[in-house]
Amino acid sequence: MTAHKTPVTVIGLGPMGQALAAAFLAAGHPTTVWNRTAAKADAIVAKGAVLAASPAEAAAASPLVIVNVLDYDASDAILLPIADSLKGRTLINLTADTPARSRTAAAWAAEHGIDYVDGAIMSPAFTIGTPSAVVLYSGSEEPYRAHAGTLAALGGSHTHLGTDPGRAAGFDLALLDIFWSSMSGLAHAFAMAKAEGIEAADFAPFAQGIIGLLPESVTDMAGKLGSGEFTADVSSIVSNVATIDHIIHATQSRGMDPGPLGAVRPLAQAVIDAGHGGDDIARLTLQYLDTRS
Repeated sequence: MTAHKTPVTVIGLGPMGQALAAAFLAAGHPTTVWNRTAAKADAIVAKGAVLAASPAEAAAASPLVIVNVLDYDASDAILLPIADSLKGRTLINLTADTPARSRTAAAWAAEHGIDYVDGAIMSPAFTIGTPSAVVLYSGSEEPYRAHAGTLAALGGSHTHLGTDPGRAAGFDLALLDIFWSSMSGLAHAFAMAKAEGIEAADFAPFAQGIIGLLPESVTDMAGKLGSGEFTADVSSIVSNVATIDHIIHATQSRGMDPGPLGAVRPLAQAVIDAGHGGDDIARLTLQYLDTRS
């Protein structure tokens, strides 16, 4: 079954690395693994993977090397000393970090004759190998296309976003900004409800209804940002600020921190002071950009 399958190396065996290696094995790819703590490889070796004794040995075992570790400090510590072993191979770094770190890694790889692709996994480990997996890539397109068939073993959708090596990381962090900003806002909302004597179980069904408004809001905001036309269709920033003030005052009256809206409020005021209070909240995007130093 593996005779004509591209060998793959997976470096890093946290939950995601384990899932990546398992998916390649399930698709019939000879799979070599390495992890700083060797014992973490026991389960995947039992499934048929080969444990390398060192990162250099792991890199030398396959034409395609996948890295998934904590951050780029961790990946640099592993990869920089083994540049010679990676030369002439394709290195796909699925480690999460900033776009700037991705670009620095790509430049280092180019200097050492390594075909480099950066990537971001946008779905949980349990989705890998299933139709629900979502993986984004950026950087050199030729090696990505050359290994697209092998990467298909990870399941789901695979999108190459462009030749800028930092583009996948940019998508990753902006998308996670939505998630974690929403989660922090949700935690604050549950706290505010509890402070008013509202139990979480009673609050949750109505929270689901509010969250259901977001998909349409994403589409509407993207359209306004694309056109540069910020006329409010329903409610303006001035009316939004009135509601924000009610929330801030109510939480502060209970002795609570105002939460994420405490940071949003002065930005909204700056938009109003600039004469755009009648615009849609999408204009806040421009205000965030104006805060860049």
